[in-house]
Amino acid sequence: MAHPFLERLARGPLLVDGAMGTMLHGQGISLDRCVEHANLTQPDWVREIHLAYIQAGAEALQTNTFAASRPRLSEFGLDDKTRDIVFRGVRLARDAREISGQAVWVAGSVGPLGRRVRSNGVLQLDSAAAAFREQIGVLWEAGADLLILETFSDLTELTAAVQAARAESDLPIVAEMTFGADNLAADGTTPADAAHSLAALGVDVAGVNCSMGPARVLEVISAMHAAEPGLRLSALPNAGLPFRAGERMIYPSMPAYFAAHVGPLLDAGVALIGGCCGTTPEHIRAMRGALEQIANRKSQTANGEWHIANRKSQITAPELSPTPMVRVSSPGLAETDAEAPQPTGLLQKLRTGKFVVSVEVDPPRGFSPAKMLEGAAVAKAHGADAVNVADSPMARVRMGALALCVLIQQQVGIESVLHFTTRDRSLMGLQSDLIGSHALGVRNIIALTGDPPTLGDHPESTAVYDVDSIGLVKILSQFNNGLDRTGKPFGSRSAFTIIVASDPTRPDLAREVDRFHRKIAAGAHLTMTQPIYDPAVWRRFLELYEERHGPFPIPALVGILPLQSHRHASFLHNEVPGITMPEAVLARMERAAAEGRKEGVKMAQELLLQLMEMPKVQGVYLMPSFGRYEVACEVLDVLRLPSDQ
Repeated sequence: MAHPFLERLARGPLLVDGAMGTMLHGQGISLDRCVEHANLTQPDWVREIHLAYIQAGAEALQTNTFAASRPRLSEFGLDDKTRDIVFRGVRLARDAREISGQAVWVAGSVGPLGRRVRSNGVLQLDSAAAAFREQIGVLWEAGADLLILETFSDLTELTAAVQAARAESDLPIVAEMTFGADNLAADGTTPADAAHSLAALGVDVAGVNCSMGPARVLEVISAMHAAEPGLRLSALPNAGLPFRAGERMIYPSMPAYFAAHVGPLLDAGVALIGGCCGTTPEHIRAMRGALEQIANRKSQTANGEWHIANRKSQITAPELSPTPMVRVSSPGLAETDAEAPQPTGLLQKLRTGKFVVSVEVDPPRGFSPAKMLEGAAVAKAHGADAVNVADSPMARVRMGALALCVLIQQQVGIESVLHFTTRDRSLMGLQSDLIGSHALGVRNIIALTGDPPTLGDHPESTAVYDVDSIGLVKILSQFNNGLDRTGKPFGSRSAFTIIVASDPTRPDLAREVDRFHRKIAAGAHLTMTQPIYDPAVWRRFLELYEERHGPFPIPALVGILPLQSHRHASFLHNEVPGITMPEAVLARMERAAAEGRKEGVKMAQELLLQLMEMPKVQGVYLMPSFGRYEVACEVLDVLRLPSDQ
């Protein structure tokens, strides 16, 4: 008797879900942490992601167990939790299926072991087989409906995994390899070789996933189909090649692009279709729409053409949210509580309608803060209202930001804004540091998740990320309401000004707007943006926010980073995450040649004057390059702001 999953495939294409890791990273799990551990630490997140994919139209869920083999988990000191992580991964997918009421399949995900597998390799074949059998055995025991062996770049290792699967269970096997830009796997295997070998092994479905976008995957699938026309194929491409933007990986391929490739992939013999890294429920929803359109043109006939039922989920997947906390209302700019403590000077200025200026200072890498104190003094002399102090940006070790904030306030006499990341602090340490910061008079806090240590000069450092930036905003808001994170009263209230970051230059602007809205709902007072070079960028961000969420409720300090030269501009545009500039700006800097610094200041001044006329812009956030505070502060000369002295 054929397995029910295989009977379903015989009736027509089946849509699998998209990325799990991408979604968990978006929730705040850092890039260098074990996402499979979330099965134990953040089970609600995993379950909610599964539900979101079901609502989008997925008919099969891949368990969050890709790297949950004992060798991979040992890299995080979690090898003793192998069984628990794998078992819970299947349980969470099954829970989502039960909650949704949809007839979705649970595919037990198995990835490579992360080590070279050979008879003379780092990991011996018999050891590899034992690791695969352990993981697959738990997947089978926990109730997976099928196995999906994915992202293998070594045919020898994939063969070992298939043989282990055959020995351990009778579940259908989907076996997928990943190929590079030259359409070769890392071990030199061609798509045709993979198709022949996997067909000989008797897998139920063979295919390709990860590494490439839909167009390149289509090339590989076409070659596999030509080599083995009778073999069922699967295609789960990445959303293009990613690039890093701060704490996130950004993938360029949009949902509509995926939808456009559904038909060609089906024509190339694909029976199982979905997405891999970078894909989201929106990609799956777009693919579901494409499948239904095709089905309407291919309604079942006597010739046996396939038909896909128009399945629309009746559930609403819950909004993905950080660790659940007591929700408090946003204080906004209007203070209504007569017993509230005195707000910071920065917040008072904003409430009176003043156009404010803050200048960023990076802490020193050594023990002397002299240059940074000079920079703060220059900013004050040019009329700045505050000085921002970054928290080990790009994950490079520097003097503690809080210490420099205190020195600036004590020795220069200008208010500071503390960049405060969740990267380096446990929940207990985070709250303790905030209490200390308040006592020291540093009460303007910009809540950030922080760059992962892998970007910096100590990649072996362990990140914490107990909460992300949204979770930090909630903690600050709780403090302002006299409560700690657990809801226990302090006996008094804090007076933090809660600032959040926003990036109007994001290619996935809707996602940025929605995440920004969650920060506002958590209690933010104002936002500081990434640097922009065109006021239209801010206008688009503002309009999209109002379109999706209503009136924009908080003021903004828009980032301005004066350019130094055409080379500097080109470097920022092409290599620094979060900075994008129009071609007209690059061309103007190229024409300026040796006068690049002057032209950069002039452009920044023009931008500043334009921003002052735009809605919700109530200040600017100047970012000096190369520690050139004098050059950055020249931008403020156009305002003719008097010194506060």
